[in-house]
Amino acid sequence: MISVNVSNNSFEEGETIVISGKVSTIILETPVTIQIFNEGNLIEIAQIVVAQDGSFTHTIIAQGPQWQNEGDYTVRATYGEGNTAEANFEFFKQLAIIDTSDFFEVDASPYGTFDVEYIIRGSTVKDMLVDPEIFALIVIIESTGDGSLTLDLPRESIDAKKSDGSDDIFIITIDDMEVSYEELITNEKTRTITIQFEEGDSDIIVIGTQIIPEFGTIASLILAVSIISVIILSTKKKMQIGFN
Repeated sequence: MISVNVSNNSFEEGETIVISGKVSTIILETPVTIQIFNEGNLIEIAQIVVAQDGSFTHTIIAQGPQWQNEGDYTVRATYGEGNTAEANFEFFKQLAIIDTSDFFEVDASPYGTFDVEYIIRGSTVKDMLVDPEIFALIVIIESTGDGSLTLDLPRESIDAKKSDGSDDIFIITIDDMEVSYEELITNEKTRTITIQFEEGDSDIIVIGTQIIPEFGTIASLILAVSIISVIILSTKKKMQIGFN
């Protein structure tokens, strides 16, 4: 008797497939033959030495000219005469993730416009706009998968400052949930930040303490109120998710 299994039910292109199993009776100098089929076509074949305890293991990288079709794949293990076992898994081609780098002209009517340079991975930027009431830049994306958004924020248009004039943190929310971010570059003219998002996310809000000079600035006290409001919104949403 022989058994066989795979390390997961599904794999993407480039992932490692671990095939393992065991034979109940060892036949001297007889290897286990491993075959992988897709729609009746032989994709891979290998012969594996059986260990003294009857176990065997083999690894395959799911990539190459034979791995062209998505769908159901079958692993067939054969040992000696008539000893065969099978296991199945699904295979998916890895989608190409494209980095898009561009400038977006943000409409800050009636006070004109300003440009924000961005790099987005795994999504598309649909719009950028300002909300002067909360001193925020709102970025609307169409996410097709997990990804990241890097924003080169011009200080003269949006910034976060403490009451003593030193840099403060931005508040970042995605669909009303507060998230962390990474600040990559800080200089006199710009602050460059990167935000990670998940598939299905849409509204990324960057809240500072000032949004273009014509809208003025707010003190740290008002920023604190904004933080509290965001935390309350996030807590309510988490509680709703928990009740559901």
